[in-house]
Amino acid sequence: MSNSHLFLKSGFPRAPLQNGIGRVVLQLQRITFKFCKNHGASRGIREFLETDLIDFSKNNPGIVVYVKPRRHRSPNLTVEYRKYSKVTNSRIEMNGERQVINCHNFSREEVSKWVTLLRTQSGNPTIRYRKLWHTDSPSIQGPWTPFTNRRPELNLAQFPREKPPPVHPTEIRTSISPSSAAELNTTSALANYATEAGQYKGVEAKKIKRKESKKLNSQG
Repeated sequence: MSNSHLFLKSGFPRAPLQNGIGRVVLQLQRITFKFCKNHGASRGIREFLETDLIDFSKNNPGIVVYVKPRRHRSPNLTVEYRKYSKVTNSRIEMNGERQVINCHNFSREEVSKWVTLLRTQSGNPTIRYRKLWHTDSPSIQGPWTPFTNRRPELNLAQFPREKPPPVHPTEIRTSISPSSAAELNTTSALANYATEAGQYKGVEAKKIKRKESKKLNSQG
C-alpha cells in the first residue's frame, strides 16, 4: 500500500438502498448547468441545453435541474447527491458530496457523456477498503460456504462402523465390466503361469539332487 492511501478514509463496500438487488434508485439529487451565453467555450453546453435538456428532465423526474447563465465565466457542471443514514437507509438531507466538472470547450457529445456518468454514480467519496466484503447483519455461522445449509448428519460417523455385507462371486462377476474382466483374465493367466513355472523349477531341482545323491552313493 502506498503512502497516498494512508490519508484516505477507510470503510467497507456498500450500495445505498441495496442498489443492484432490486429497483435502482439514482443517487443524483441536483445538477446545475453554469455557462456563458456568448463565450465560445460554452458552445457545447449551450447545444446540450437546447437539444437534450428537456428529454433529460422528462426521463429523470427525481433530479432537480438548474440552469445558471454567467457572463464571461468558464462553463461547468455542479452535481449534489443524496445522503442516507447507516441504520435505516432513509434519506435525511442533501449529501455533502459535490462534484464540479469543468466543461471548457466541451462538445455536445462530451457534455452528454459526463451528464450520464454523473447521473449513474453513487456519490460516495473514494475510500480505502478494509475488506472486500461486508454485511450489516453478521451471522454466527460466518461467511457462506457450500456446506452452510447442509444436513449435519453428513458430518457424523458412527464407530465402530458396520462391515459391508458379503458379496457372492457371481455378483462380483456381473458387476465387472468387460474391459476390467479382460484385465483380470490376463493377470490371472500370468499368475498361473508364474506358479507353474515355479513348480517346474522345483521338480527339476529335486531330480538333480537325487541324481547327485545316487552318484555319491555309487562312488562310496
